[in-house]
Amino acid sequence: MKIVKISPFIYDIEREGDMLVPARMFTDEVLLERIKQDRTIEQLINITHLPGIVKRALLMPDGHQGYGFPIGGVAAFDVEKGVISPGGVGYDINCGVRSVALSVSLSEMKSKLEEVMKALYLRIPKGMVSDAAIYPVRGKELDNILTCGARMAVKKGFGKEEDLERIEDGGCLVDADPSMVSEEARERGGKELGSLGSGNHFLEMDVVDEIYDGDVAHVFGLEEGQMVLLVHTGSRGLGHQVCGDYIKKMRSTDYGITVPDRELISVPILSEDGKEYFSAMCASANFAFANRQIISFKAVETIGEVLKRNVDYNLVYDVCHNIAKIEEHMVDGKKMRLCVHRKGATRAFPPRHKLTPSSFKEVGQPVNIPGSMGSYSYICVGTKEAMEESFGSICHGAGRIMGRRKALKSFKKDVLEDLEKRGIVILSPSVRSLLEEVPGAYKDIEEIISIVEGANLAKKIVRLRPVGIVKG
Repeated sequence: MKIVKISPFIYDIEREGDMLVPARMFTDEVLLERIKQDRTIEQLINITHLPGIVKRALLMPDGHQGYGFPIGGVAAFDVEKGVISPGGVGYDINCGVRSVALSVSLSEMKSKLEEVMKALYLRIPKGMVSDAAIYPVRGKELDNILTCGARMAVKKGFGKEEDLERIEDGGCLVDADPSMVSEEARERGGKELGSLGSGNHFLEMDVVDEIYDGDVAHVFGLEEGQMVLLVHTGSRGLGHQVCGDYIKKMRSTDYGITVPDRELISVPILSEDGKEYFSAMCASANFAFANRQIISFKAVETIGEVLKRNVDYNLVYDVCHNIAKIEEHMVDGKKMRLCVHRKGATRAFPPRHKLTPSSFKEVGQPVNIPGSMGSYSYICVGTKEAMEESFGSICHGAGRIMGRRKALKSFKKDVLEDLEKRGIVILSPSVRSLLEEVPGAYKDIEEIISIVEGANLAKKIVRLRPVGIVKG
């Protein structure tokens, strides 16, 4: 394996052996050494062996070892000749981040912050299994959620019609087919709609701490000192079950596809199995869009009740980072229809792209990039260069540098006390779940952002500072 430094933020792995394309890592020298410590690079190279892959396999700066694809892995496949792989999407289908600008300033929130966070902790269901979802559904009503996503949530009173303009794909993937979702997945999801989940999922109260581009921030509806709500969660048990169901099903098929890792089990995109998985994945994504829509609406409502006034909100944007999308991209001067897998990576489309929402047509699509618990988060904007270099993709967060078990062994409760001393109100079902997600278990978000900016994949617009966190 030969790694070639192209620029301070771009490293290439040249094509050799059975690789169908080269690979590219957006990183720097320090993070590259961290990446080498697990199977991340091996997994990246494995992707290059998959049929129909075009241009190159990619790794974002927050990349680390995952299931099948590394987290932070991006790859695009020719729809006619390529494959689709559940390992390139992940178990938490359409895990994503929503940013909501509130009509509340830090000065108003400060005296009520602890009360607000406690109310959010009590009102927003969380944990591995939830029997207290905000909006449990079943039968035809669940079908409607799986088919229409956030559109159905808004129709049921959770939010405003204008929210849909500020959700990736309008909050609804039209290729969804609820009949492709198993009964077990439906049973798991039906009682979890409107719940946060566990692990690295969170609900966070932030303040706009610094603005780098005032004109774009104004278009996003953001100003310094304003409170912003971040919601990070996905399709819960429904998406997890769908992924597991189709991995099992694909392993019983034989399309003559040889993969270097059984976690990369794949089928042709246009095969019946490929179409069925894609339809079920889209249905799971719609569930996740509805889930974040419901949670954020309930959170804003709760904040208003604590502050004893009507709190208005403006949805900045909702992006997903575990998904496969059918998109058109230019490859070697030719427009191609591709299935773009983004595993722990976020779409970042530039100004005047046909899929950039009309509200942001002249400035580019907002991209939410959360940091680790207690660190800064950023809202960035996509660039034209990202379309050329990464299929319009960038990182999705800070990225882990150690697993949860190691984090538990490495950190003590005083880390959490330090966060509290910094004025951050933190609430969680257990100390264990907090220690698993402490900042030291993640890469430095400042370094991650400097790499995506240095590689011209995105431009930072605002920096958010956390003041309150509810962990799943």
